[in-house]
Amino acid sequence: MANLSASKSVRASSNRPVIAVFSLFLVAAVACSDGVVSPEARKSNKEPAPEPTPTSPAEPTPTPTPTTEPAPSTTGNPLLGATFYVNPNSKAKQTAEAWRLTRPADAQQMDKIATQSVASWLGNWNVNIQTDANNQTTAITAAGALPVFVAYNIPQRDCGGLSGGGGATPDAYKTWITGLANGIGARKAVVILEPDALANMGCLSAADQQTRLDLFRFAISTLRAKGQIFVYLDAGHSNWMSPATISDRLIRAGIEFANGFSLNISNFGYTSSNTSYGEAVSSRVGGKHFIIDTSRNGLGPTSDWQWCNPPGRAIGNRPGTVTNHALIDAYLWIKVPGESDGACNGYPSSGTWMPEYALGLAQRG
Repeated sequence: MANLSASKSVRASSNRPVIAVFSLFLVAAVACSDGVVSPEARKSNKEPAPEPTPTSPAEPTPTPTPTTEPAPSTTGNPLLGATFYVNPNSKAKQTAEAWRLTRPADAQQMDKIATQSVASWLGNWNVNIQTDANNQTTAITAAGALPVFVAYNIPQRDCGGLSGGGGATPDAYKTWITGLANGIGARKAVVILEPDALANMGCLSAADQQTRLDLFRFAISTLRAKGQIFVYLDAGHSNWMSPATISDRLIRAGIEFANGFSLNISNFGYTSSNTSYGEAVSSRVGGKHFIIDTSRNGLGPTSDWQWCNPPGRAIGNRPGTVTNHALIDAYLWIKVPGESDGACNGYPSSGTWMPEYALGLAQRG
């Protein structure tokens, strides 16, 4: 379920009044679109094969240098009490305003989506990742919110599948991650690392799997070295990998040095199912905390776990850090409710805004 690469309606804007001039700056920094690019191919089943045995930059992005691994992260909730950014110019907001006079009841339903925070996706569509990350972090922080970014650019991302793409080479990915880290700098932000990349890596050769794990470790080290970037490694969802298998991959990817892991990105699994799954994974990875994408899981999955624009779904728990669970740092909307997962079930290509589909999600949630 990825959205917007070169063929995916790419948006390189943020998802995210003092004086008039600052207001204009802030709006300009975030008004282009939702600034969100969500993945389309959230796998609903086990891997098909077993894993083999072991715009012009304001300033150039520096060449990455080797980093040492940081100290293991603490297990507390670094997000507790955070305010998440609500984009006043999101597609949901624009749709709600367009419907306000002619379809007032539908506009009110659309407000359920328009008033919530959604993560901002960053990938190879960002012409200059350092500049884009800096601009978004500046705008969101100025609004008093905590930026939530999804890094979605790892090489061989989907082994040629619907979410194919990502950094061209491992070195290019290291440069990209370094630019992302430098763009955020010493400010607070959440970075969710590479949806699907660990759960789906069984499609790679043993050598390429090790490369992917090494890139995760590089990314964690580079981001955490900035001091206030909270890093979560994506771990698929409750109906994909066994807790033992994904835990092994998380450990080899360096989960010890991250803040935790993420679950259910762009999928539809119940919060309760992912909570139980997350508990099982956490117990195997040193008690790490996790976050759950609740953007479209209000009615759970279809009986056959369709991942691509399934009918009859609903928005779920609203974003926030009050989860009433010691291990869950936040419920977040990571996928944009109402953006297509891909050209399936009669819907358009991934990343395309589908107002009527979004309306259905809101009405049922």
